Amino acid sequence: MAESSIVVSFAVGLLAICLLFKLLKWPVELLLKFVSNSVCGAILLFIVDLFGAGIKITVINALIAGVFGIPGVIGIFIWYKFIVG
Repeated sequence: MAESSIVVSFAVGLLAICLLFKLLKWPVELLLKFVSNSVCGAILLFIVDLFGAGIKITVINALIAGVFGIPGVIGIFIWYKFIVG
């Protein structure tokens, strides 16, 4: 009797975990996309900074560069050169 309840509990737990991962699949993929884009944006900002642009690589700058790509980096460059000074 105890063995069958353990098997049923294991099966229900496994089903619950599978259902939880299915429900969380989309937001996790979206989060991973933002993180990977931010890392790519930070790398792009680093490459631009190698040419003497003087851009600080922050989380916000990496997010802007990651979401908007090259136009975001150009916007950050303009911001630092003309507005921040």
